[in-house]
Amino acid sequence: MANVRRGYGAGQRIMVTGGAGFVGSHLVDVLLARGSTVVAVDNLVTGSKENLAHLAGERRFALVEADVSQPLPAVPELEARFDAIMHFASPASPVDFTRIPIEILRVGSVATLQLLERAVRDQARFVLASTSETYGDPLVHPQPETYWGNVNPIGIRSCYDEAKRFAEAATMAYVRAHGLDCGIVRIFNTYGERMRPDDGRVIPTFIAQALRGDPLTVHGTGEQTRSICYVSDLVRGIVALLDSGELGPINCGTEQEMTMRELAETIVRLAGSTSEIRYVDRPADDPERRRPDLTRASTLLAYWPRVAAEAGLRHTIEHFAGGA
Repeated sequence: MANVRRGYGAGQRIMVTGGAGFVGSHLVDVLLARGSTVVAVDNLVTGSKENLAHLAGERRFALVEADVSQPLPAVPELEARFDAIMHFASPASPVDFTRIPIEILRVGSVATLQLLERAVRDQARFVLASTSETYGDPLVHPQPETYWGNVNPIGIRSCYDEAKRFAEAATMAYVRAHGLDCGIVRIFNTYGERMRPDDGRVIPTFIAQALRGDPLTVHGTGEQTRSICYVSDLVRGIVALLDSGELGPINCGTEQEMTMRELAETIVRLAGSTSEIRYVDRPADDPERRRPDLTRASTLLAYWPRVAAEAGLRHTIEHFAGGA
């Protein structure tokens, strides 16, 4: 049965780390629409001020440019108590795993610990953005939250996978040691407006290639699957977790599982592209199948995705085409 404890809205202050990023900026929009005062903290390594440009002049919003792996700066926007701290800072693209692996490890470990300490001080609800990558290349399908995963701890993806697994462990330690009010969301493959064209993840890569008329580079045979979730569905689930008081971890995504070949063919068709599909070598530790078990999300949060894959992909393609 869904447990809706409270709504974070008017009169409450919420910190969103990574608030200038893809998911973080959409989360900021929804929180502001509910009446909250929101402070985004972002070092803009992968985030962008353009994602928040539409909030210029919004008195209930502030962007603090800072690295949350360092002590938070002594600025007025961060002085007052927060009712909730939502930790969404972390590069999440495969291209970043080789470009800035140490930074990824620090934001999952050092930053998480510092933000948990701030949540204890403020008596704030702490919401951690974790990931389906905690399951690694799963041997159980679909993946329930009870599955411990199959992660290569020294592989090329390990900086991200293990940073998030550490962040979950740290969050649970603060729950047990301090009774901290926390929620952990495991995010599955999300897409939508404000993704970077050079993000390195499969959907922006395919869309950018299709719009240029370049071949779509599909790894391996293209039979590996992902369950793609449109960003508005994801954010709705995250806010439901925030409100619920549930601890989790709770999967958030969609059960719309597609092979990478099907995804490529769908994007070519929706983009009206003449691009062909080219098969290339598959990267190390690339998961074979990925689909969340949403039983816990549907039962505890009354969450279920609403946006069909073709509708979400069409919106995303139109966004990318408009920015081309």
